[in-house]
Amino acid sequence: SHAEMATVPLGFNIDAPRWDQSTFLGRLKHFLTITDPRTVLVPEEELDGAKALVEGCRAGLVPPGSSQEQLLYAKKLYDSAFHPDSGEKMNLIGRMSFQVPGGMALTGCMLQFYRTVPAVVFWQWVNQSFNAIVNYTNRNAASPISLRQIGVAYVTATGTALATAVGLNLYTKRAPPLLARWVPFAAVAAANCVNIPMMRQQEIINGVTVTDGDNNELGCSRRAAVKGITQVVVSRITMAAPGMIILPIIMERLEKFPFMQRIRVLHGPLQVLLCGGFLLFMVPAACALFPQRCSLALADLEPELRDSIVAKHGDKVPYVYFNKGL
Repeated sequence: SHAEMATVPLGFNIDAPRWDQSTFLGRLKHFLTITDPRTVLVPEEELDGAKALVEGCRAGLVPPGSSQEQLLYAKKLYDSAFHPDSGEKMNLIGRMSFQVPGGMALTGCMLQFYRTVPAVVFWQWVNQSFNAIVNYTNRNAASPISLRQIGVAYVTATGTALATAVGLNLYTKRAPPLLARWVPFAAVAAANCVNIPMMRQQEIINGVTVTDGDNNELGCSRRAAVKGITQVVVSRITMAAPGMIILPIIMERLEKFPFMQRIRVLHGPLQVLLCGGFLLFMVPAACALFPQRCSLALADLEPELRDSIVAKHGDKVPYVYFNKGL
């Protein structure tokens, strides 16, 4: 029913970022909207409606009377729930907007139950399962990954986290009590260094598609994949760091007070809430550390890819671009 559709306001591009993505502040504002945990509560029909509105807008048609605010809100919901490469709806647990509620519960539990080996094993396992889902959901979707590769990635990451946590736990038995509280962070950091590259190994093996500044495909680069994945690993460790490094210090101080010793049962919920406070800011801040559209200098590409680009385009392409995933 084209008669009932209005055209998109002039000069409005729904896919253009609202803030300058070349600055940290612009990216932070962008990710504050995408990782907004309130979007987790939006019903499925409303998400599908937002997708229809965004796709209509891309085609140049919107329902009459649609305001720019409505279109931007639809885009926010769309970005929070649908994959940027494939446009498929992502599972709830894997969405970046679920990182705050999900991460807050898991981090709180890892920090609270770190004293016994079975507790460490259980919570690190649950956390790595959560991470595997998030990493799979937010991969660069242009590189398919087989179920077997997912299984191997999951087992190696979980194994690394458990080995680090249990090993350090035994090692810190004789160390100052604060060090023992930092073990969960060491385990999470070590596992991230394994989980993300393993989950996204297809990109490292086959390379990711790189484009010029105007989005024309130039070929596939393994070096680009390695740069993108390295940045994601750094982002994820940064995301966890403040909560998992500062919180143990806060809790250690608090637990010396008599009133805290009387309310032992509330220590867990308190850690979970404090984690939430850290993550509310750290999830968007860590995502914003590096541009989502990652760039690589021509000189840093594989020689054969570089030569083919120079042969075709001369010196017109100083940088190539690709989606690094989150």
